[in-house]
Amino acid sequence: MSLGAYCVICCRRIGTSASRLKNRTSWRNIRNIIRFTGSFILGGSLFLTYEVLALKKSLTLDTQVVEREKMKSYIYVHTVPADKLETHDSFSTVDIEDHDCAVWLLLRKSREDDRAARLEAVQEMSQAHHWHDYQYRVIAQACDPRTLIGLARSKESDLRFFLPPPPLPSLKEDSSTEEELRHLLASLPQTEIDECLQYFTSLALSESSQSLAAQKGGLWCFGGNGLPYAESFGEVPSATVEMFCLEAIVKHSEIPSHCDHIEAGGGLQLLQRLYQLHKDCPKVQRNIMRIIGNMALNEHLHPAIIRSGWVSLMAEALKSFHIMEASHAARTLANLDRETVHEKYQDGVYVLHPQCRTSQPIKADVLFIHGLMGAAFKTWRQQDSERVLLENSLVDEDRYTTCWPKTWLAKDCPALRIISVEYDTSLSDWRARCPMERKSIAFRSNELLSKLRAAGVGDRPMIWISHSMGGLLVKKMLLEASKKPELSAVINNTRGMIFYSVPHHGSHLAEYSVNIRYLLFPSLEVKELSKDSPALQTLQDDFMEFAKDKNFQVLSFVETQPTFIGSMIKLHIVPVESADLGIGDLIPVDVNHLNICKPKTKDAFLYQRTLQFIRETLARDLEK
Repeated sequence: MSLGAYCVICCRRIGTSASRLKNRTSWRNIRNIIRFTGSFILGGSLFLTYEVLALKKSLTLDTQVVEREKMKSYIYVHTVPADKLETHDSFSTVDIEDHDCAVWLLLRKSREDDRAARLEAVQEMSQAHHWHDYQYRVIAQACDPRTLIGLARSKESDLRFFLPPPPLPSLKEDSSTEEELRHLLASLPQTEIDECLQYFTSLALSESSQSLAAQKGGLWCFGGNGLPYAESFGEVPSATVEMFCLEAIVKHSEIPSHCDHIEAGGGLQLLQRLYQLHKDCPKVQRNIMRIIGNMALNEHLHPAIIRSGWVSLMAEALKSFHIMEASHAARTLANLDRETVHEKYQDGVYVLHPQCRTSQPIKADVLFIHGLMGAAFKTWRQQDSERVLLENSLVDEDRYTTCWPKTWLAKDCPALRIISVEYDTSLSDWRARCPMERKSIAFRSNELLSKLRAAGVGDRPMIWISHSMGGLLVKKMLLEASKKPELSAVINNTRGMIFYSVPHHGSHLAEYSVNIRYLLFPSLEVKELSKDSPALQTLQDDFMEFAKDKNFQVLSFVETQPTFIGSMIKLHIVPVESADLGIGDLIPVDVNHLNICKPKTKDAFLYQRTLQFIRETLARDLEK
């Protein structure tokens, strides 16, 4: 029993000592965990604190760098009245980086008194293609108007030189661009205008009134001399009505005092709104550019034109692949550029080459005069039978051109200034754009001669190239110039003439006037082309008497194929005997009247013989 009790006591001692050992182990483990966890938390906190401080340090911006970047993006110049911008020097000492010095030096150079230095600065700017965007912005924001126009007329200049036009003012409440255009037209003076301008103005105002009534739910009907089509009650051809208004404003813009009214009435901004709205309508855009080009003939309006942002739009249009668009823009910019251009190009006078500033000296002029129903561009296109798809704007111009004097002749004779003129003609008074217009060859020749003289024609040696009735205008212009001492330079500098099927002795066209509906009421131009026309015979006799002691070189081409008039009538418009001036060579060509001035290809006989004549006739002048 005592042994049993002893065993129990021993067992209890053993159990008690095991429990104490277990408790000691648990607390030791807890302490180890706490020690480890605390170290981890402390280390992690230190690591995170370090990373946050490092990140903060890396994100801290150098304020000096920021200020320098601001300086590059925003140029602050002193406010100067527009009439003093040409001579004011707005630059002062500024802390700039070394690689920006060239930009600011060019800007300062562009404002120097020395004209040659200014032109050199603009040329260097236009050839810069490696600059950053902000450097182009520096020029755009800090250059003067003279430099801006020079850059716009530079062929290689980057469009980043030009700021976008300023925001346009909002339209009046319950108003539209069409209504604003009508109000502008109605506000123009009715003084100093002829019967045709009165007709265009009244027609545009009446048609726009009908259009506005239709838009507001009124009945729209046509009568008298209304629009030449019918529309459903739900459709109003606003673009066409706008065309009527624009054509009338084009005529008004030929009068200097009316240009002032257009500008004062917000016309520059309104026309810009229309220009942007009708990007898909080349006719609208061309008429708008005609108006701006006419306004640019008035130098006191240049600051307003520049401020309204038109230089940027014209710079972009000048780079267009479409020859007509580029030529209209070139005319406007040339009229704005008083730094390098002394001539003024009135409405209908277009420089096909050079359209940009060039270092190539211009030694002679070649003038293109179209005939009945012709135009400054379409008359001189390549023959349509060889036409390639024009949807590809990058088409090779050697394969097809919409104006061969602009593309082919300019490349072959870069020292020429090539001018093409445009004037309205009609076959019939029934289809005339202005029923009151009765312009004879004598009237048109005086009108064109005045415009060409303003463009500097006569200051250089020149060749006249004409088609059909255009050749009669050339002869009449030379006769008129011979009677006026102030125009003697036109005679003295005329080296030669090329005639494409010119009816020196009359045309069969008027004889068919009764049988052809388009000639039911032949126009005055057509009547003057008849074989028994006294005016035509007098013109021929007077020109032969005038030219007999002149050393004019003459080359004539004539068609041998008949031409379709309408869909049923074929007519040999100018027979060989009528195309014979009596001076120079006469070459028959197996084409019709329309294609006699449209070569099939650049290698075609028509173009190559024309090119040979130009080179030979102007050889001495081009060598100087």
